Amino acid sequence: MSGLNTILLTIALLFISLNVFWFFKRKTYKQTGFDGRLFAQLFVSLFGVMLGFTLIYYALSRDSVILVTSLESMNAVEPTWENLLYFSGVTLLSIGFGDLLPIGLTRLFAIIEGAIGILLPSAFFIKSMYQKDK
Repeated sequence: MSGLNTILLTIALLFISLNVFWFFKRKTYKQTGFDGRLFAQLFVSLFGVMLGFTLIYYALSRDSVILVTSLESMNAVEPTWENLLYFSGVTLLSIGFGDLLPIGLTRLFAIIEGAIGILLPSAFFIKSMYQKDK
């Protein structure tokens, strides 16, 4: 991997980590019931994670093909920002249409992104159900 790709991956991973950390660090998640501020915070965190993973996919795509339309034909998908952002979004939200398939190291990052996409909202809902003292 080139030096620029390493820098891009480092920045993206730090950005994602900060977004997840910010979500749990905020005191609003300790409140009960629906909280508009908490929901906005979750949305911003998920959007930040999605953008961070888009950057990871971009960095990976600079060295090799990372997305294909079929594992049989291995037809490469052009790594445009639109395609990478789309793939990141459907992965984070666990939609997984199957029209873009990750290959190589991208599979690992897709699994991590999917796990964050499930666990972060789950933590939001669990925390919002339990009353906590301030």
